[in-house]
Amino acid sequence: MRVLKIVEGTSVDGPGLRTSIYLAGCPHRCNGCHNPTSWEPCAGREMSVDDLLSIIAFNEAPLTLSGGDPLAQPHDTLLLLEMVKRQLGYNVWCYTGYTWEQVMLHPELSAIMPYVDVLVDSPFMLAERDITLRFRGSRNQRIINVPATLAAGAIVETEV
Repeated sequence: MRVLKIVEGTSVDGPGLRTSIYLAGCPHRCNGCHNPTSWEPCAGREMSVDDLLSIIAFNEAPLTLSGGDPLAQPHDTLLLLEMVKRQLGYNVWCYTGYTWEQVMLHPELSAIMPYVDVLVDSPFMLAERDITLRFRGSRNQRIINVPATLAAGAIVETEV
């Protein structure tokens, strides 16, 4: 996987102390993005799924995937999250510029969702920017309870 940065023990990308992994590549290229260097798919460094799993396990903390957009690396993201859930059982948050509806239209992306607890969806929109929001940058972004949404067949948002 192409990894930009790993932040251990952060409380910015979800509730509690978490391990946040920022992945390279983002097709959305949002105006006003706080991290435009993350757009390039070959940015950062290559790391194996096994190496990332070791870091996550060492930290004994829930996981957040951000970027860039983790769904820009769908195959490796799926492998990593399958292992995190099966081997560690950790809570997983994932940030994406895709909407839930877009994710569910693509089998390669929707296959990842059973391994995600919370999805923060939608592109950052500068006109909707709101610095008072927790865990998101613009009002159009939703914090989605993925297991509840999959069970209900309709989006179930959650406030954290």
